[in-house]
Amino acid sequence: MNSVVLGIGAAVAGLALGGGLVRAYFARREILILAKNKTLIRDAEEEAKKIKEHAQRAEGERQGYLKELEQGIRRRQDALDRRSENLDKEREAVGADRESLRELENKYKEHIAEQKTVLEKVAKLTKEDARDQLLKEVEKDFAEDIKTSIKKYKEDLREAQEIEARKIIALAISRIATETASEMVSAAVALPNEELKGRIIGKEGRNVQAFEKAAGVDVIVDETPDSVMVSSFDPVRRYTAKLALEALVKEGRINPTKIEEMLEKSRKQVGKEIKEAGEGAAYELGLTGLNPELLKVVGRLQFRTSYGQNVLRHSIEAAHIAAIIASELKADVAIVKKGALLHDVGKALDHDVPGTHVQISVDICRKYGLSEAVTHTVEAHHGDIEPRTVEALIVQAAEAISAARPGARRDSYEAYVKRLTELENVANSFPGVEKSYAIQAGREVRIIVKPQDVTDLGAVKLAKQIAKKVEESLQYPGQIKVHVIRETRAVEIAK
Repeated sequence: MNSVVLGIGAAVAGLALGGGLVRAYFARREILILAKNKTLIRDAEEEAKKIKEHAQRAEGERQGYLKELEQGIRRRQDALDRRSENLDKEREAVGADRESLRELENKYKEHIAEQKTVLEKVAKLTKEDARDQLLKEVEKDFAEDIKTSIKKYKEDLREAQEIEARKIIALAISRIATETASEMVSAAVALPNEELKGRIIGKEGRNVQAFEKAAGVDVIVDETPDSVMVSSFDPVRRYTAKLALEALVKEGRINPTKIEEMLEKSRKQVGKEIKEAGEGAAYELGLTGLNPELLKVVGRLQFRTSYGQNVLRHSIEAAHIAAIIASELKADVAIVKKGALLHDVGKALDHDVPGTHVQISVDICRKYGLSEAVTHTVEAHHGDIEPRTVEALIVQAAEAISAARPGARRDSYEAYVKRLTELENVANSFPGVEKSYAIQAGREVRIIVKPQDVTDLGAVKLAKQIAKKVEESLQYPGQIKVHVIRETRAVEIAK
C-alpha cells in the first residue's frame, strides 16, 4: 500500500518537474522569437526610414525640375509676348507704308493722266488715233520688206523641208531590198499530152462539171496546146483549184470521187501556206500579240496582186519603209508597222465582202481588237479621211513609196492603154475643155481649155473638179497630177 502511494507520489513529482521543463522550453522559445521580431522590426524601420529619405530626395529633385521647367516656360512666354508686340508694331508700320504707297500711286496715275491730256491737246490726237497712225506709217514704209521677208522665209522653209524629206525617203528606200513586179500568178495547168483534156472533161462533161462545182471556179478547155485554164475572181480558190487539177493530172485518174479528195488535200495545203505566210510576215516585222485569225487573213494576201505587185510583199515592204521613216521622225514605230501591214488587208476578202477594201480593212482591224491609233492609219492611208496623226501620214507616205517606186507595179499593154484613155475621157467630159493629154505613164494629165469659155478663176475650179472626178471614177496607183492650161493670144499686124 505504501509502495503504491510512494509510486504515485514519485510520478506526480516527475510530472510536475517535466511540466516545468516544458514551460521553461516554450518560454525560452518565445523570448527568442520576440528578440528576433524586435530585430526584424528594427531593420524594417531602418529600411522604411531609408526609403522615406530616398523618396523625399526624389520629390525634392522633381520639384526642383518642375520649378526650372516652369521658369523656362515663363521666360519663353515672355519672349513670345515681346515678339507679338513687335509684330503688331511692324504690322502697323507696314500698313502705314502701304497706305503711303497707295497715295503715291494715285498721285502718279493722276499725273500721267494729266500729261496724256496735255499731249493730246498739243498733238490734237487721241492715244488710239496716234497708235493707229503710227502702225499705218510703219506698215506703209515696211510693207514690201515684210512681204519679201515672209516670202523668203517660206521659200527657205519649203526648201529645207523638201531636202529633209528627200533624205528620209532616200534612206528608207536604200535600206529596203525590193523586187520588181512579176506577172499575175498564172492559172494555167500544163498537161503532158492532149489526151488528158478528154479525161478532164469526162463523159458528157461529168468530170469538169463536178470539178467546177466543188472548187467554185471555171475550167477553160480550149485549143491552147497542152494546157487548160482555171478562172476565178477569188485568188485563193483559183490557186486551190490549180493545185488540185495538177495533182489529178499527175495521178492520171480523174473522176468525181478523186476530184473531191484532191480538192480537200489542196484546201488543207493552201490553209497551211496561208497560216505560214501570215505568221512569217509578223515574224519578219517583229510584231507580236496579233490575233492568229487575223494573221490568217493577212496570209491570204499572198495570193492577191495589184498591178502585178504581190499585195503581201507590198504590205511588208511598206511596213519596213514606214518603220524607217518613223524612227527618223521619232514617231511610234509599232503603230506604223501594224498600220502598214494591215492597210490593204481588206483586199484578201473584197471578193466575198461588199465595200471598198479600205472599209473592209478598218472593219477587220476593229473586229480583232487593234487600237484606234492603228485603225486610223489604215482608214486614212488612201485619203478617205484626213490624217490626224503623224503615224497616219507616215503610213500614207510609205504605201505610196512602195506602190510608186520604179519596178513596183506593171500593167499589161491593154490595161495601160485603157487607163490612159479613161483618164483623157474623164477630162474631156467637162465643158470648156478643148483637148487633154495623159502623160508620164498616166500620172499626169494636161488639159487645154477654150479661153473664151473658161476664165482664170474657172480654170482653178475646173482643175479641182477634174481631180475629184478622177478620184471617184478611176482606179490607179499613186497619184495623178491635173494641169489645166488656159492661154490667150492677141495678134495684130502693123502696116
